[in-house]
Amino acid sequence: MATAIESDISKGTTNKRQPAKPVRVAVAGASGYAGGELLRLLARHPFARLAHLASSGRDGKSASPIERVHPALRGQTGLDCQPLRLDDFSPSRMDFVFLATPHETSAELAPALLARGLRVVDLSGAFRLKDSEAYPRWYGFEHHAIPSLEQAVYGLTELNADEVQKARLVANPGCYATSSILALAPLLRAGWIDVAAGIVCDSKSGASGAGRSPNQKLHFPEVNENCRAYSPFGHRHVPEILQALELEEKKFTFTPHLLPVTRGILSTIYVRLALPRALDEVVSLFKDFYARAQLVRVYGDGALPEIQSVAHTNYADIGFAADRAEGATRLIVVSAIDNLGKGAAGQAIQNMNLMCGYAEETALA
Repeated sequence: MATAIESDISKGTTNKRQPAKPVRVAVAGASGYAGGELLRLLARHPFARLAHLASSGRDGKSASPIERVHPALRGQTGLDCQPLRLDDFSPSRMDFVFLATPHETSAELAPALLARGLRVVDLSGAFRLKDSEAYPRWYGFEHHAIPSLEQAVYGLTELNADEVQKARLVANPGCYATSSILALAPLLRAGWIDVAAGIVCDSKSGASGAGRSPNQKLHFPEVNENCRAYSPFGHRHVPEILQALELEEKKFTFTPHLLPVTRGILSTIYVRLALPRALDEVVSLFKDFYARAQLVRVYGDGALPEIQSVAHTNYADIGFAADRAEGATRLIVVSAIDNLGKGAAGQAIQNMNLMCGYAEETALA
């Protein structure tokens, strides 16, 4: 194992050689799909040391071997999954906590963990929205952890690397939001989109995005050989997309769909450009914007991303189609990620890497 790594973090903010000090990590919600993916990635991380595993608070009354719920982790962690108890999270045992817990559980736990001097990446939606008054509408609960909400950093590292590096609490973006924001940010920041004409985003996700809790609509006979739209105009990832891209709700239409696959998201986004642009110009804009983004792959050969190209990876793939190659006013952007990788656990570890001074792609690429 190397004793030092080159810290060449996103946006080139740090260029110094730093000692690779190991970090002791706890995972709350280890029994869920995102929790299992976190453990798989952390087990191969050269500088992470798993210190504690806990359930999400909705499952587990007693300790049990983690391989009982994640058989692929047999022999990987050496830890049992414990019931979720705040008293188990101590700075004498750990430095860093991942919360893969329900939104309200994270909203309750995170302030207490911060008060103990621990650093936190929260995979729920509890700290994604800066407006506390938005939570009853989008997440169904009143948010009372206002100081923690104010200090939370939105953890899309490709846009917020500097803030993430200094953060003690990072709100991990939602999976649909990640695919949509990465596909639109370069165009919007360059002022190339005719926003008044509206933006339409059609996203399709694998069934693991809904989590592990039993749900009739997620039973095999309901999902298999089917594709279903749900939550039009009301999906909870919409406000974080609007917040990150500084868009008005009336200018953005988002409809998610459930695919009969386990993992992956494909977002197809339709925009009108303010001025005609050659397709090569669009590709160059994105390649320049993501030049230092180790986990974003921009397609420049006319190909379009597919779920199978990103499944079980931590990459975001982005490609394009235009109505006229020499000067388009209608542009389609296609974005693909793994909802458990770049859309959840992979992105959470990417945030941890920046917060701890490691290269952001450590254990991910």
